[in-house]
Amino acid sequence: MTDSTQTAGAPAAPAAAAFGITTDGTAVQLYTLTNAHGLKVSITTFGGTVTSLQVPDKAGKLGDVVLGFDNVSGYQSPEFRKSNPYFGALIGRYGNRIRGGKFTLDGTDYTLATNNGPNTLHGGTKGYDQVIWQAEPGTSAAGQTLKLTYLSKDGEEGYPGNLSVTVVYTLTNDDALKMDYSATTDKATPVNLTNHAYFNLSGGADVLGHEVAIPADRYNVVDAGLIPTGELRPVKGTPFDFLTARTIGEQIGQVPGGYDHNWVLNQTSGMHAAATVYEPTSGRTMAVMTTEPGLQFYTGNFLDGTLTGKGGTRYGRHAGFCLETQHFPDSPNQSRFPTTILKPGQTLQSTTSYQFGVRQEVQL
Repeated sequence: MTDSTQTAGAPAAPAAAAFGITTDGTAVQLYTLTNAHGLKVSITTFGGTVTSLQVPDKAGKLGDVVLGFDNVSGYQSPEFRKSNPYFGALIGRYGNRIRGGKFTLDGTDYTLATNNGPNTLHGGTKGYDQVIWQAEPGTSAAGQTLKLTYLSKDGEEGYPGNLSVTVVYTLTNDDALKMDYSATTDKATPVNLTNHAYFNLSGGADVLGHEVAIPADRYNVVDAGLIPTGELRPVKGTPFDFLTARTIGEQIGQVPGGYDHNWVLNQTSGMHAAATVYEPTSGRTMAVMTTEPGLQFYTGNFLDGTLTGKGGTRYGRHAGFCLETQHFPDSPNQSRFPTTILKPGQTLQSTTSYQFGVRQEVQL
């Protein structure tokens, strides 16, 4: 059977556990998905946030490879809201930045909530990272699932149209965390959905020793506000060249502020490679596949040690990195970029997977 109907001997759907109470008094749930090899991912209904992801190292020992907190209060603390790093959250209605918090669509000017200087970032003042998603746990032929839904109403944060959003997380039995996004609207609107997980495959203080490869010949040049200028610049001969794997720290010092840019992926059709990561100490590997045309590679530049997460871990600069599959930033204002406009009668469909493994060192 390929549907979610449970059969004899099939694993049970993931169960809910309490994850605390929001500042407005709403009870939040946490669902933990487990696969055949013992990998575990925990996801809360607050922001659809991935709070924990346990994957084995080369010795077979499970370790948590994402940044986050043990309770919803961590995601609503004054310190977190001030810096707002979006740990593990679903991002929308529009991931990344929109210049000036404004765009024009079908002759109508729209003004959005601005929350990143003069610009709109990751949906605005209250994006999808801060809403309560409706959850439906289940199973599929691939593994345990969690279906999350949210109705983003017309005018929310300034965006047009009632947007019905569905995200299905699947922890597959071949050790991938898969995210299937879909959305429909009753009015033309820009949509750019992603997940903002911060990864650290070693559990160490920073991620500068992780080796990353990104199959992209070009990247978006940005201005001082991290808004694309429109130029797609070749990576060759620059610190943005990850066509061959190199450590994050090798040339990050040559990038003012650190990496926080969109790479233009070489392939754009079907499921295609977006990045690979290898962490030598743990032996852990991660391969990112997506249907999206771009990848925001962000290296936790704004983390400053003021946030203390799970297990008392203090998150300093470069404590984690993000690989956010997406359409390009500011696309509603840049006609040369792939369109992000969803129209009535259309269904947005997007898939991204993070495949985990280990690489054993060769003994000579």
